[in-house]
This record gives sequence, structure tokens and C-alpha cells, in this order.
Amino acid sequence: MTASNLPHLHRADALFDQPLINDSSAHKSVIFTSKLDDSFAQIDWHAPWLSHLSQLNDISKSINELSHSPQQAEVSILNDKSIDIVAGILNAASKQQSETVQRPLPTTKPIKNQRAHTLSFVSQDALPEGEAYESFIATTGNIPTRDNLHDLFNGSIWLTFPKTKALLNHYHILEIEQQGVGASRGRVRDTITVFDENGAVLVTADPSIGEALIDFDWQGSLVQPRRQWDDPKKPCTQAQAAVYIFGHALLEQLIQPRKPLCAHSVVIHVSQDFFALSLSERLQYLDDRVADYMNELLSCNEVTPRHLSPLPILGVPHFWAKNVDADFYKDAYVFRSGRRKQGKSQDI
Repeated sequence: MTASNLPHLHRADALFDQPLINDSSAHKSVIFTSKLDDSFAQIDWHAPWLSHLSQLNDISKSINELSHSPQQAEVSILNDKSIDIVAGILNAASKQQSETVQRPLPTTKPIKNQRAHTLSFVSQDALPEGEAYESFIATTGNIPTRDNLHDLFNGSIWLTFPKTKALLNHYHILEIEQQGVGASRGRVRDTITVFDENGAVLVTADPSIGEALIDFDWQGSLVQPRRQWDDPKKPCTQAQAAVYIFGHALLEQLIQPRKPLCAHSVVIHVSQDFFALSLSERLQYLDDRVADYMNELLSCNEVTPRHLSPLPILGVPHFWAKNVDADFYKDAYVFRSGRRKQGKSQDI
């Protein structure tokens, strides 16, 4: 089972290529004379699958101002590079997040003798012609970003799971050094790309829920234990299962939700104490655990995307109003019987 219409990792140039005005101050109110295109106005920022994104309120406010303004809008951005609109919004959110939690800005994961680089978002134009996207991030810390939904959600996941994103980029570089950049990515990079674009994390304190998901047992994972599932709008300390979307292409596709959309998930087992944590504490904890999980998975000799468990994303309890009816899960086209048991989960 795969998600349909999955975008390529790197697509055409941004729609808006004019850099912002340089200024020595870290923050500056900048008036954009061009607004974002109409696709940004379609984002439902109250959708339950967006609830976990770091700096959601700040990002959504800036995006709404720039996507609904008839001619121009004024937003506060981090304006220390030649950047485009979405890159500026993400940089400001990253700095605000760092100041709020009193942690340094996130960095790359260094390879060999390279040092770690502080991550920041820059214009797509900053990527030198012919240089691999992942290599540019690893050697500079700069994440090329276009003014489109795909890169907005990619940046949002960098803010939410920075350690895991840096680890995935690290493995891309290791593979590029060994295999080069060719028509075929190879099984490791294929696995990275599928999870990076379309991944989800099932977190559960009830091992049977995770095992049922891996076994394609939709009744045992999504229907029968429904009361054990956390509601993103009303988090519960007694909950025993939750899903957090990692894939930025999946978030983009969910702008127009469709029942067949399917994530590729990993299962992380936690103690009940996890659900007593605040959202920011949950995510910081998960970022560490998912990075460890992916490090182990990508080190396996035979890793392929088939190690990721399919999860019809609108079947997650509380994600979609229609799934309150058990008949929702009787659609055999979406909730398939699946392949033989495989995959893995990680106890923490």
C-alpha cells in the first residue's frame, strides 16, 4: 500500500525568487508586496494532524497574513540572509522556538571531520547548480526553501524533529559518498525518502496496538482500542496511543484529505508517563527516540521501505470525523489485508 501522487523530493524552482532586503538587525518588520499563492489559503491550521507542529501559532499567523492579504502584508522575520518569504517565516519561528525553550538552534549531524553547522532556511537560489540538496545542507547548514506548500511543511518538520531530520540527511550523505548520485537512489536512500516524505510515528504504551498495526489488523489497532487513542485537540494523560506525522509531502496532500492517503509508519513503544508530558516535551523526547530508531533501521543490511508499516492516515482515531463509524474501516481498498507480518518497533 502506498500513498498516491507522492511529490518528488526536489521539484521546480520557487514561484517567488526575489530576496528580502538585507538588514543588520536579527528581526525586522518587512512589507511584502507579493502575497503567497492561493494554495496557502487552503491550509486548515486547526486540522488535528497539524497540532504537533512546533511554532504552529506563529507560522500560521504569518502565513495567513501573507495568503489572505489583497496586496501586501507586514510580518516579523529573521532577515540575516538573502531569503524568500517562507524561509524568512521559518527562520523567525526557529529563533523564537530556541529562545522559548532556551536551547541552541538545531544543527546538522557532522560527517567524518566536518563540524556541525547551525541550520537555517535560505532561498532555493542559494543551492549551487549541480550540487546535491542533501550535500549542501550537510556542508553549510542551509536548507534551500521555496515559497510553496511542500517546503513550508518540510521546514515545519525540521523545526519539530530537528535531530531526526539531521540524521536522515546524514545517511543520505553516507550513501552519496559510497554510491554517488545516480538514477537509482538505492534501498537506504529509498527508505529515507519514503519516511521523510510520507512517514508517521505511532507512539503507544500498549504494545498490542503497535503489533496490530504491523500485522495489518485494523480492528485491533484502530477500532477496538479507540478509547485508548489520544485526541490531539484534548490530550489525555490516560491515553495509550497517538500518531504524529513526519512526512511533509503527506501534510501537503492532506490539504485536500482523501480516504486512500496512506502513511508509512514506525512504531515507538513508550511508558504511560509519556502521555503525561506536555506537547513540547513529548516531541523533544520523540525526536531523540525516532532518531535512534532510524539510526538502527538504516544500519540494517537489508533495509527497504517495506520495513515501514502502512497506515491509512484518515483512519487514525480523532483525525477524521467519519472514522467514528466502524463501517469506515470496512473499505477493503483502503484497509487492505496486507502482506505477511514484518517491520519492527522499538521499546523505550
